[in-house]
Amino acid sequence: MKPVIFGQHDGATVRQIETCLAAGGERAVLCADGHKGYAQPIGGVVAYKNQVSISGVGFDIACGNLAIRTDATEADIKPKIENIMDDVVRNISFGIGRTNRQRVDHPLFDDPAWSIREIGHLKQTAQEQLGTVGSGNHYVDVFSDEAGRVWVGVHFGSRGLGHRSATHFLKVAGGKDGMDVPPTVVPLNAAVGQDYLAAMKLAGRYAYAGREYVARYVVREILKAQIMEEVHNHHNFAWEEVHQGEKLWVVRKGATPAFPGQKGFVGGSMGDDAVIIEGVDSPAARVALFSTVHGAGRIMSRTAAKGKHGKPGLVRPDEMKQWLQRKGVVLRGGDLDEAPQAYRRLPDVLAAHAGTIRVLHTLRPLGVAMAGRDIVDPYKD
Repeated sequence: MKPVIFGQHDGATVRQIETCLAAGGERAVLCADGHKGYAQPIGGVVAYKNQVSISGVGFDIACGNLAIRTDATEADIKPKIENIMDDVVRNISFGIGRTNRQRVDHPLFDDPAWSIREIGHLKQTAQEQLGTVGSGNHYVDVFSDEAGRVWVGVHFGSRGLGHRSATHFLKVAGGKDGMDVPPTVVPLNAAVGQDYLAAMKLAGRYAYAGREYVARYVVREILKAQIMEEVHNHHNFAWEEVHQGEKLWVVRKGATPAFPGQKGFVGGSMGDDAVIIEGVDSPAARVALFSTVHGAGRIMSRTAAKGKHGKPGLVRPDEMKQWLQRKGVVLRGGDLDEAPQAYRRLPDVLAAHAGTIRVLHTLRPLGVAMAGRDIVDPYKD
């Protein structure tokens, strides 16, 4: 069986999803925002029977997106957007190894999964980091939709908890490091499989709690607005699902679940539009395992975009500045490796998935907050 492929991809990315399918996968999908990742491509979806891929879920377990529609309007917010974004970066922690200035109590810290020896020692660090955003392509954005309603969107995952859990279980399972390696697949009837699932689900709850804390804080404490709707999804995770009458463990790496009627928030790139989508039922959606893109998808590496060792990259600073000015976006942090020029255009990748999703809202960024230049975060996806 061959993978189902949406959009156009280079040979290396296609070979990577084919390798995943050959290494125990039952079915595989490559979404239109796909590009090479560690062992499984970003935008890659692989379904297994009674197995799960640790490297498929990846190091940033439960990375995902949350968007909140507020009762604020663009007319309310736009005149204050500079101050608003200053408040975001002042009150939310971005960057490497950061801890939240305000300790967040949460019921997840009573979860029995903390008794697993390999992750119990991470509890204190996890408590300190809950509500921090990280770096790379992780962000806090303020948007306006087609009706002038204000949304807050965030993108990040399980921080050090997920990264260190994944690192541990990859080592225990004998996984190889690197991008061009077979996926590390473990049986779910073995202790390592059961412990990994427990750790993955805990990291999932942790990521949800972190995104909820950050986005709700921005809405309530900074915008002084009310929450009207929340759209929330992981895109680095494994779910037990039924497809065509078969129970399968579906591993989505940088791919959004999009079952009929299920909403999702899909970001573009720094300073570009995002969307709220909804899954539909169709033959194409079923062969896609009800999966879709999680973003626009990179077309150049971080080093290619911003250069290395003093050499200029492919994205010019003036190009990025002109883009942001043209769109009217207030930026805090960020760097050339996250510029829109380093990514595909979101409408193009969404068009490749036509018939599997519908776009409910287009979100235009008013303000973007990310970690600043030269910050490297080991916990990013």
